[in-house]
Amino acid sequence: LTDTNSAWIAGRLPALGIELQWVSIIGDDLPRLTEAFKQGMKRSDIIFTTGGLGPTQDDITREVVAEVMGVGMVRDQALVERIEARFGGRGRTMPANNLRQADVPVGATAMSELPGTAPGLICPVGEKVLYTVPGVPWEMREMIEGTVLSDLRERAGISAVIRSRTLRTWGRSESGLAEQLADEIDRLDAGGASTLAFLASGMEGLKVRITAKAATDAEVESILDDEEAKVRAIIGPIVFGLDDQTMESVVLDELVAQGLT
Repeated sequence: LTDTNSAWIAGRLPALGIELQWVSIIGDDLPRLTEAFKQGMKRSDIIFTTGGLGPTQDDITREVVAEVMGVGMVRDQALVERIEARFGGRGRTMPANNLRQADVPVGATAMSELPGTAPGLICPVGEKVLYTVPGVPWEMREMIEGTVLSDLRERAGISAVIRSRTLRTWGRSESGLAEQLADEIDRLDAGGASTLAFLASGMEGLKVRITAKAATDAEVESILDDEEAKVRAIIGPIVFGLDDQTMESVVLDELVAQGLT
């Protein structure tokens, strides 16, 4: 089992100053899920859950969240209409069990994005917060980027723009890469406008993440551009891609660009 959702979410958190502490994978079992969620709320301020928001009887995330919040469930009529519209827009009749997806724990708020039929939820638990999003990766990503990250910024009182850019590298050990970039890291530590961090990602190679903070989008992008150029000048051709690019996608793009198959 490859948990790509957790890895993707984890990659978005450092730019907000949030440290990932735990990742758990739990089957569709109500007592076990409830216990895991309750333990998570004891040790962390924020919990992300992916999956279990579908229309079938084994999709129990909503019920577990209501139990953790100590509240009942209510059917959100606005969500009913949005889900019905999703089916209507595809020329399909909505099965009755899809109405379960409009059941929301009292006090929770549905996210504005609805790329599929499973709504994401913002669920306050005292001073803490629990975000539930679908397990389908592209639906999850749309909600995280569209609602969750901005909600976290607001809760943390972050007014500046914080953004990261990741250089994907291959062919160098982590210690070797750190040695190459040691002088640049020292320069940044002494008062640079950005920071560098290394992420070892197994068969995906080593990632060098540049993080910057500024007052505006334009300023932060300028800082990232400048630091990316400096890092590329130091480590050279071992950089094969940026951010979500993979070795496979880069090779395919290169084949297309050269008219090859």
